Amino acid sequence: MLAFTQWVRTFEEYVLELAAKGLVHGPAHSSIGQEGGAVGSLLDLRSDDFVNGSHRGHHQFLAKAFGHVVAPGTGLPELTGEVVDVLRRTLAEICGLDQGWSRGRGGSMHLMWRQAGAMGTNAIVGGGVPQAAGFAWNQRQAGTDAVTVTYFGDGAVNIGSVLETFNLAAAWKLPLCFFVENNLYAVSTHVADVTAEPRLSARGPGFGIPSWRVDGMDPLAVRAAMAEAVAHMRAGNGPTVVEAEVYRYFHQNGPFPGSAFGYRSKAEEKEWRDRDPLTRLQTHAIEAGLLTEEEVSGLRTRAADTMAEIGDSFLESVSGGKPGERRIIGDLWPDTAFVDVGVRGELSELQGLRYATDEPAGEKEEMRFIDAVSAVLARRMEQDDRIVVLGEDVHRLNGGTNGATKTPLQRFPERVLGTPISENAFTGLAAGMAIDGRYRPVVEFMYADFMWVAADQLFNQVAKARHMFGGTTAVPFVLRSKLAAGAGYGSQHSMDPAGILATAPGLRIVAPSDPADYIGLMNTALACDDPVVVLEHVDLYPTSCRVPAGDLDYALPVGRAAVRRHGDDVTVISYLSMVGHCLEALDVVTDVQADLIDLRWLDRASLDWTTIEKSVRRTNRVLVVEQGARGTSYGAWLADEIARRLFDWLDAPVQRVTGGEAAPSISKVLERAAVARTDEVVAALRAVKNA
Repeated sequence: MLAFTQWVRTFEEYVLELAAKGLVHGPAHSSIGQEGGAVGSLLDLRSDDFVNGSHRGHHQFLAKAFGHVVAPGTGLPELTGEVVDVLRRTLAEICGLDQGWSRGRGGSMHLMWRQAGAMGTNAIVGGGVPQAAGFAWNQRQAGTDAVTVTYFGDGAVNIGSVLETFNLAAAWKLPLCFFVENNLYAVSTHVADVTAEPRLSARGPGFGIPSWRVDGMDPLAVRAAMAEAVAHMRAGNGPTVVEAEVYRYFHQNGPFPGSAFGYRSKAEEKEWRDRDPLTRLQTHAIEAGLLTEEEVSGLRTRAADTMAEIGDSFLESVSGGKPGERRIIGDLWPDTAFVDVGVRGELSELQGLRYATDEPAGEKEEMRFIDAVSAVLARRMEQDDRIVVLGEDVHRLNGGTNGATKTPLQRFPERVLGTPISENAFTGLAAGMAIDGRYRPVVEFMYADFMWVAADQLFNQVAKARHMFGGTTAVPFVLRSKLAAGAGYGSQHSMDPAGILATAPGLRIVAPSDPADYIGLMNTALACDDPVVVLEHVDLYPTSCRVPAGDLDYALPVGRAAVRRHGDDVTVISYLSMVGHCLEALDVVTDVQADLIDLRWLDRASLDWTTIEKSVRRTNRVLVVEQGARGTSYGAWLADEIARRLFDWLDAPVQRVTGGEAAPSISKVLERAAVARTDEVVAALRAVKNA
């Protein structure tokens, strides 16, 4: 314990030394003073136990990594090559260098080493807590007694997604420890100023979670409390809360104490420094006769020398600079060509899928859209026992509010999980399941607007995880979401999110317009190691078409659109239910012959530019058709990109059909006025013809 604490302390001191010299780009959130909570809580965890943490997570990450590479024993551990490598790669990551765990992309706030069970620190306060629930669910579902510990501070304990995860973990009895490092200050605001109950562990009993409150400046006390909490979880008794009262000696970021900014007194800081966890361990070791003062001093010296050697390998003198001025050696930075690598995967995992042609041969049968949703989910769950469905009411009402999970519920009820109404928590839980990789979650949002409720987990976490952690972290996550414009559910249940989703490059977006496409596209989505959002329009649920009889296993390729109608006058581009409205409009405006392109894939990386360009080069005119509001328009981006790419083949500006400025209202007539349907496409086609 003493060695780990000393290594962490010396590492942090060296990071602050580099930060003071301007050699750390971005923040350096020091954990000096808080090491006792991390080392005491992690010392007895195994490599298959998982941890994740917050932006101030160097000490947690290092303690977990040391535990992975240092064999358990009674003697003082040595600074072996493996330990030095942990220190080197962690410092490299904080400095943004290619040798880092994520090749410099994560920096100080995003540290991950999966093999050690360190599943990622997180710059969003409380952002990693829901994901930890996903790790814990996977551990329990896999039949292990492994546990997960999620670290966060007093600033996160009142965040909604954290408390949602308390509830979810308790309801599902997950082996998850909520470890609260109460260092009293969220930047500069004292915990007593923002909560009426400063005993943060008191949150636990309100959710039925047993809780411990411990002096975090005493690593031995932390270890004792954690032993009880871990035993509780390994026995299958559900989550725990451990609050460790700790103190960060420095400001939120950088090498200055809080008193330098006026929100803490020097007397307060001295009182806590007098309780230094490292000094306490050193005193215990000497008084117990385990080590001599010389051995303690030697431990400190070896750690300092090691960090200096690592730093020397990263730095060089600045020619013509000030005396002693150094800089990062140029060859150690990541190649700038690496900047976009790993935003999404290369799709090699899709090799071996059986792709259907646009007009598959063989017998066909009539199938409703909603039945295709249910059938293909169940078929994939039959073939892949890693697939788990979760969302609100998916386990009730004979398959959820629309029947989408009917067949999965009948055949695999243990893998259809009804969640609390807490989108941020269960989306984050599914993110953790996917990042761990042992299970493939399929999340259902009852309405697309609920993406805003879960925006942190969907956009900050799921969409960025692969790239942020070095480009190799698969995130096999599927989100199904219903679009309900026209159903009378009003402004907060009627949006088309495609335009917003397309701003997140890590997401792939699928938009099926008929049951046959749904089967093929969902099969591809469920085989993909990138996060995929599958959009479903409520108007399509009762519609039907002929699909290959008895075949639920074919796939449709990423990035291939379908041409639903052929003509030379204009290229009409659309998706989801508006494809049908375009077909109706073309039947009305018979003197316009159009290519009608059903996009299928909407994300920028998967858009079928080959099909679009081939058509536009022939028709020289484009009409982009969508149903939703102008403010969140997908077509605005698409029209702009077409104009940039294909300007030389356009005889007129790209035209668009969209909804209105306002979101749809409850009133039937106002709702109709706010969205686009067949009539609006008819008017646009006539305008194109007369232009």
